[in-house]
Amino acid sequence: MFEADVADIAQHASTGALPARLAETVAAAYERYAGLDEGVVADYIPILAEADPAHFGLVVAQVDGAVHRAGDAGVAFSIQSISKAFVFALVCEAIGHEAVHETVGVNNTGLPFNSVMAIELNGGSPMNPMVNAGAIATTALVPAATPAEQWELVRTGLSAFAGRELALDGEVYRSEVETNQRNQAIGRLLQSYGRLDADPLAVVDVYTKQCALSVTAEDLAVMGATLADGGVNPVTGARVVSAEVCRDTLALLASCGMYERSGEWLFEIGLPAKSGVAGGIVAVAPGKGAVGAYSPRLDPAGNSVRGQRACAYLSRALGLNLFASTAAPAAASVRPETSAPPTEGSRA
Repeated sequence: MFEADVADIAQHASTGALPARLAETVAAAYERYAGLDEGVVADYIPILAEADPAHFGLVVAQVDGAVHRAGDAGVAFSIQSISKAFVFALVCEAIGHEAVHETVGVNNTGLPFNSVMAIELNGGSPMNPMVNAGAIATTALVPAATPAEQWELVRTGLSAFAGRELALDGEVYRSEVETNQRNQAIGRLLQSYGRLDADPLAVVDVYTKQCALSVTAEDLAVMGATLADGGVNPVTGARVVSAEVCRDTLALLASCGMYERSGEWLFEIGLPAKSGVAGGIVAVAPGKGAVGAYSPRLDPAGNSVRGQRACAYLSRALGLNLFASTAAPAAASVRPETSAPPTEGSRA
């Protein structure tokens, strides 16, 4: 495990207000991409193929509790892989940063989200909680005596992030159960490497349920804004997880949240984010707020096409990119004097 040797140094955070005219900017992003018809609706889970490809919802939730909506912000869909980020946060809160790091890992696989090869190539390590193997291993760490209790902790925990009670979409759950043989195989493979102490099929069932939770684009924005606000839900005011857990979760999303496209996403958009194959995306601007998007048309990597475009637009228009900077006003005209370069004889 990487040793930073900074445990005695207080963590400080740089935050800043979002610009004015936020509602107008969200509306502009929605209008810009509402007519885009690129991408296809997922069908490897049969029920997902029934989604209306015209649906497009876009929401920005601020850390002060303000919420700005456009389009189909209240249309329900299944959270799918976006649940991975929030279950990871709940488990980190419950058992600690080091324990999750030791069991699951935090490094990108560079392979598809459901890869079995990634497990074999890395000595049984799931590598990170944002791929299916790592998410299954993370769900197994939810501290409860039975799978039913684990599921209830997951459901109530994600509800706390959303600021309202979330419910299982039974139709999505049943459709996934009929097609999740690969995840069952991943569970058994993890067990063979000693990464699961529980019944792998029971763990996969809890994981399948968490992916079938019903949410809206507004829910995703509020959930993301809770991570942006140091673990306090900006709508309810309730603390869900610690600021340290939010930091860990956002770092993981930045490096692994968009699977093998994570590097491209960070390069182009510059925000920690997570996608799901039902068409949802959550992107988080620490200290500011979060974007929640829903549109079921996906690119070949399984990410919402409209959602990606809208996030890119908002990242630029609202100054959300973590890596963007401009010269300070004084620096443009007056540069401080610099020390003279060392002479040849003085160089070490």
